Amino acid sequence: MANRPGTPRLLRELNDRAALELLIAQGPLTRAQIGALTGLSRVTASQLLARLEERGLVEVVGEQAGGRGPNAALYAVVPTSAYAAGLEVGPHGVTAGITDITGRQVAQVTVDPDGADDPVRLVHGAVVKACRTARVALRRLNAFVIGSPGVVDPRTGDVRFAFDLPAWHEGVLAGLRTDLRRPVVIENDVNLAAVAERAYGAARDTDDFALMWLDRGVGLSVMLGGRLYRGVSGGAGEIGYLPVPGVPLPEGVTESATWGKPALAGGFGSLVGADAVLGLAREHGLTEPTAVDCVRAAAAEADRGGPFLDALAARISYGAAAVNIVLDPGLIVLSGRLGTAGGAALAERVERAVARISPTRPRVTITEVDGNPVLRGALHAALEQAREEVFSTTTA
Repeated sequence: MANRPGTPRLLRELNDRAALELLIAQGPLTRAQIGALTGLSRVTASQLLARLEERGLVEVVGEQAGGRGPNAALYAVVPTSAYAAGLEVGPHGVTAGITDITGRQVAQVTVDPDGADDPVRLVHGAVVKACRTARVALRRLNAFVIGSPGVVDPRTGDVRFAFDLPAWHEGVLAGLRTDLRRPVVIENDVNLAAVAERAYGAARDTDDFALMWLDRGVGLSVMLGGRLYRGVSGGAGEIGYLPVPGVPLPEGVTESATWGKPALAGGFGSLVGADAVLGLAREHGLTEPTAVDCVRAAAAEADRGGPFLDALAARISYGAAAVNIVLDPGLIVLSGRLGTAGGAALAERVERAVARISPTRPRVTITEVDGNPVLRGALHAALEQAREEVFSTTTA
């Protein structure tokens, strides 16, 4: 909010916003409780609630008994006063979710591209399907945040390039905003996983941490001072390109046998990608069909899988140690299907391996975010935008 003199209107806006945030976090509350928690007088709290009720932002949801006299009315934020949409896009589909202003998710759908490659049409179709599921008109969505693989230019907000989403390029963001007629933000998918981790997972209330993503792609997100670090051109976190001993430099593109999609050849990504992990598992006698299955089986059977997990942890530690030596984040979270399949058994091995080759020992753990971390991060970011819009314009 821009600096303005302490006018009565501004003070009303600040009080209204404080009450709404309080009701979101702790509600339902009585008028007296709101006054006590915000420091407002009884009269001011009554006027505030009347304003918010008139604008359809709060409502009476019950009564609180106790004491002499009539029961006190309990107020809560009206869930339907605003909605936000979050999406995860990938080569195999688009997943869209909708949340109301209280943070309750009211819909989640996945749409198969079915050969279509127009990003605007794909996103529009997923959003419409989610709106139908939630029984919410598209025009009532206040904000959209879309998680995409690849590098997102922080200056333009467009995807600069993504190996497995060639149709996502400059100009897509403008097309989405025109089509949806609402604010739209595109964010790197691993960055959104980190947003979810800080809001709901192992990095709750942690200002400095790194999240390493091991899945269809290999990525990294860095949170410093409670804010995402994207880099000047949006390329911060592209750890798959990290040169490491024993593998070629990251100078080309190959086809992933596991995913059937283009992947970076060489570099750190070629050591910890699904194809490489599956090959390592075969060297250690594991016969499960996929890399994720092998890692999960190894973690479940320490005698059989221990040597494989040791070797995998050593590989992961090359990237984790580089991050730790440069940034000293204190906490590194493993996420993505490959990153979480090994559970605590893999995380503990990575922590020990990093400590052997670093001057400091970060804590290494697996994600604690339930469900789809990219989608949850997108929904969280969109919800914050929707609340900012609604909570900042409460006075007439």
